[in-house]
Amino acid sequence: MRPRLLLTVIGPGMLVAATGVGAGDLATGALAGSKLGVAVAWAVLLGAGLKFVLNEGLARWQLSTGTTILEGAIARFGRPLRLIVLTYIIAWTYFTGAALMSACGVAAHAIAPISEASVDKVLYGLLHSATALVLIRLGGFPLFERVMRLCIGVMFVTVLATAIALRPDWQTLASGVLLPTIPNRTGDGLRWTVALAGGVGGTLTILCYGYWIREAGRTRPSDLTTCRWDLASGYLMTATFGICMLIIGSRISVEGRSAELLVVLADELRGPLGPVGRWTFLIGGWGAVFSSMLGVWQSVPYLFADACLYQPGQAGAQDPARYRRYYRSFLLMTATVPVAGMFGTFEQIQMLYAVFGALFIPLLAVGLLYFNGAGGLVDTQARNSVLTTGLLLVAVGLFAAFGYFELYRKLFGN
Repeated sequence: MRPRLLLTVIGPGMLVAATGVGAGDLATGALAGSKLGVAVAWAVLLGAGLKFVLNEGLARWQLSTGTTILEGAIARFGRPLRLIVLTYIIAWTYFTGAALMSACGVAAHAIAPISEASVDKVLYGLLHSATALVLIRLGGFPLFERVMRLCIGVMFVTVLATAIALRPDWQTLASGVLLPTIPNRTGDGLRWTVALAGGVGGTLTILCYGYWIREAGRTRPSDLTTCRWDLASGYLMTATFGICMLIIGSRISVEGRSAELLVVLADELRGPLGPVGRWTFLIGGWGAVFSSMLGVWQSVPYLFADACLYQPGQAGAQDPARYRRYYRSFLLMTATVPVAGMFGTFEQIQMLYAVFGALFIPLLAVGLLYFNGAGGLVDTQARNSVLTTGLLLVAVGLFAAFGYFELYRKLFGN
């Protein structure tokens, strides 16, 4: 297959991979590696595999019915669900947007400091947000896809090169991939293993894959095979990235959280790898957080427009021009309003957001059991197989456990 054709086939999957890997994923992978080593590499593969099952189910529904899962849910459950979804989208966008702006600001300050860290975080965060807004607003989907390919190429190559340069014990890594174990199971081992598996890939942005395959012209049930290959490539890339972060975390001393941890990791890498290693990782980390920002800025306004405007019985939106006014308004809000979150925290609102976040993936898995089940909502060939049903049940359990640990951490701080 020619390289250009291959990129066309796996394009939406690469977008899923690039958008789903942010500063939080980097931090979780590195911290888990520092605490448990590479013995839990299997958990990364499990998490990526279950996210593949979820996204494949979304694609199967959409190609069978011609509607996204969000449109199908609104058609089935009406106005109450529409209001719940809109509330969640707005809250998620605010907190995620603030986190991504902060992450981009911290990473850029480490690469090219121009003032104090606290000032640079805001200035660079705004600059990155404005850049993402302009790229999406003026360049459309084709330019967005090209920039995302560049970013994911940078982050994948640099982080992979860093992990290899640290010379991990390949035999131990192979055991961690093939033989599931949980070190320190009676201590924090179980919590970190569940966090590692549950944190692989995205949350709300999983729903955006349906809009990206529309942009790619995939609308027929016969396109499902292409989507499966596409998603497999994207989540393989995500899993590889997660395992690389495990390796990096296992080889150096790691403390800190999220965006700041990127800089800590880069500074720690100066010892074993020298200045080149530090700069390589910094650039890769920057590519990860900026591609995540770009993906969120471009895709979540689709969800907002659909949640506002979709009316049951109408055809799915094949062209985002139908939603142009709503899409652009929410894009502008996404790029500007979350900056307020860079200056402080709102604990009660954050707690409500954490509750919704913890419930989202398990509820999505339950929804796919219902929508793609034997109830006649999809064609017979698009229904869940016995294997898929079993994997979705595993996803419900795993991501519910992940949600429990996340809520516990938010409530009790450990």
